[in-house]
Amino acid sequence: MLRPALTMNSRPSARGLIAAAVLSTLAAVTALPPTPALAQARALPDFTDLVEQAGPSVVNIRTSEKAKSAGRSGAQTDPNLEEFFRRFGIPLPNNRGPRGNNEDDDAPQRRGVGSGFILSADGYVMTNAHVVDGADELIVTLPDKREFKAKVIGADARTDVAVVKIEATGLPAVKIGDVSKLKVGEWVMAIGSPFGLENTVTAGIVSAKQRDTGDFLPFIQTDVAINPGNSGGPLLNMRGEVVGINSQIYSPSGGYAGISFAIPIDEASRVADQLRSTGRVIRGRIGVRIAPVTKEVAESIGLGKPLGALVQGVEPGTPAEKAGIEAGDIIVKVDGRQVEKSGDLPRIIGGTKPGSKAMLQVFRRGTYKEVGVTVAEIEPDKPRASAPADAPASSVAKAHLGLTVADLTEAQKREMRVRGGVRVEAVEGPAARANVREGDVILSVDNVEVADAKQFGSIVGKLDKNKQVTLLVRRGEWVNYVVIRPAK
Repeated sequence: MLRPALTMNSRPSARGLIAAAVLSTLAAVTALPPTPALAQARALPDFTDLVEQAGPSVVNIRTSEKAKSAGRSGAQTDPNLEEFFRRFGIPLPNNRGPRGNNEDDDAPQRRGVGSGFILSADGYVMTNAHVVDGADELIVTLPDKREFKAKVIGADARTDVAVVKIEATGLPAVKIGDVSKLKVGEWVMAIGSPFGLENTVTAGIVSAKQRDTGDFLPFIQTDVAINPGNSGGPLLNMRGEVVGINSQIYSPSGGYAGISFAIPIDEASRVADQLRSTGRVIRGRIGVRIAPVTKEVAESIGLGKPLGALVQGVEPGTPAEKAGIEAGDIIVKVDGRQVEKSGDLPRIIGGTKPGSKAMLQVFRRGTYKEVGVTVAEIEPDKPRASAPADAPASSVAKAHLGLTVADLTEAQKREMRVRGGVRVEAVEGPAARANVREGDVILSVDNVEVADAKQFGSIVGKLDKNKQVTLLVRRGEWVNYVVIRPAK
């Protein structure tokens, strides 16, 4: 019989006893079931397969514009930071060289950088509307370094969704996921070009769903690192399916601070389908001004719990007025669909086909009523316009201030409750340096009230070009004075 080797005095050594004890302990530990912490560590996600699967479908988008570069000269701003400044409303640094003006201001200028992803093998690409807004040239770069000039098929500013097209075939398209199955706490991954660093992968979890940060979109909130240049890139689940478009961040400083937002892909896909078929998005409206229903109000009027949309006012001549909707009504259902919060109403009505009839359930003075309303169409966004060639006053306004403006429609005046004013259609030069933006409404020039575009051009034509100009500008629901200083 074989026996273990012993020392010369036939006794186990201390070293041998220690070794045997260690081996015995290791054997016992190996036999134990894994602790919860160990099991969780083993379950941490591996994103390598997802990157290989979805990475080839993510593109880089560079934009440039032929217009003058809004006074940027001398030392130029990093082009990869320009999208950051523009997206978050920060004026571009006014870097001037010793000569004051760049001799090459009329050359194409790099305007921004963003991301996108391939929708179909024949070259349709989805991105954010703010990525392509105002661009004269788009360059799409694939992960294999091929570059294509792209054209904008359509862009919808309200949802920040755009579709562009490149002339290519056989491209790897993304897989679209089911947002309804996305859960808070679930791992997600983003691919994009932050600060121009192409094919950058970041990951995190879904922090919340149905975040109300826009009129027509309930956003997906995540803690995935998103920075300028990620805009338009995909948010992917662990099956490699796109569940959102990375669009916004929340930050007091302008940089990533742990909170980012993505457009749900189901909402974006509906917009993209319309953009591909008609080039624009058709939405419904009924003509009411709404507000949230607070807990105190709900309890005091007998509604019970805070839900629905409180009608603060009804616009004259609109479907709501014709249907008999009154200020003070609370709209709680549309075609049987619950309006949980006020933000749900414009989304539901916006998705209703204009011309069709919707049945509203309203809570009015303690009782519920059914009201039928024929949905109208929201006035489409007007495209950017250049100054008319036969309007010398408008040309003067563009040359002097760098502004191209257009008359407000009667509907816009009613909605904003203003008598007059002009909408900024394009901006460059001194106005851009003062942070005037496309979409702003100019109400007065040096304390002179503006009635229309013709009068605006006439007022500007009489200004002293060497003196500063003060504009009263409305942006959204707020007004402010903007001082435009002459170029030196």
